Amino acid sequence: MRFLVDAQLPPALARWLTEQGHEAEHVIDCGLQSAPDLEIWDFAEAFDAVVITKDEDFAQRKALLQSGPSIVWIRLPNARRRDLLAWFEKALPEIINALERGEPLVEVL
Repeated sequence: MRFLVDAQLPPALARWLTEQGHEAEHVIDCGLQSAPDLEIWDFAEAFDAVVITKDEDFAQRKALLQSGPSIVWIRLPNARRRDLLAWFEKALPEIINALERGEPLVEVL
């Protein structure tokens, strides 16, 4: 699975996802760190990537549109990188299952 990690999350998440066998880039890797949401959305759609974000705007847009990339909306409070990666290690199988079932918006609490 291919992921695009949004700016509110650390680049280490993209690296960790790559170590888990997925294709993953952070918006910094793509020169999109200051890009508007629509540009990130279009990039993810063009490259068939799932956007992982804490930005509610992506979730709202996905709720209104059937087209576009799938969105993983992270609703966790801010955490240290180590804690975030430990949480992802536990949650990733469920996230992958939801995406493989065709869920266009996966909200993670």
